[in-house]
Amino acid sequence: MGIFSRKKVAEPSGPVEWLIVGLGNPGAKYLYTRHNSGWLTIDNIASKYNAEVKRAKFKSMTGTAEISGKKCLLMKPTTMMNNSGEAVVEAMNFYKIPLSRIIVISDDVSLDIGRMRIRKKGSDGGQKGLRSIITLTGSDEFSRIKIGVGAKPHPDYDMAAWVLSEFTEKEKPEVFDTFCRAAEAVALMVDGRTDEAMNKFN
Repeated sequence: MGIFSRKKVAEPSGPVEWLIVGLGNPGAKYLYTRHNSGWLTIDNIASKYNAEVKRAKFKSMTGTAEISGKKCLLMKPTTMMNNSGEAVVEAMNFYKIPLSRIIVISDDVSLDIGRMRIRKKGSDGGQKGLRSIITLTGSDEFSRIKIGVGAKPHPDYDMAAWVLSEFTEKEKPEVFDTFCRAAEAVALMVDGRTDEAMNKFN
């Protein structure tokens, strides 16, 4: 369930209109790592909207929430990061969701802790989960929220070891505040106000 508490409420009715996808890796050893910033943001969104993300579907843990008046599927792909596109494509095809109604949340080593960046489209920037989604959908034209996790401590530091390291106690308050701001951004984006979200949070 993650680190955010919630109370159970009835699931929203009607068809799923948006996919909100947080990238990460399954397994307790990865839970609070930098690479799991997408998962942790989904936990924050679920807490904010009293949703439960625990149903196994589309190679993910899923749940639904009503955000800005729209029924959204919250997804935490369990494929391992590098195969995240498999989960996204399954859900897209099932609900017939276009790329324009998908928001992907991921970590970004080019951004400092406490920073986030919203983009309407773009390259994967070296993030292999985004790369998988772009490859399997055949397009980079989906919105994404990048959560800053900081650069490697020094050039020789192994990148895999860095993104799979946990946030320090000093970093946690700032990064968890970023997860909260990302949840606010999602609400604006689902409401068709992505430019406003970019101006406010980038």
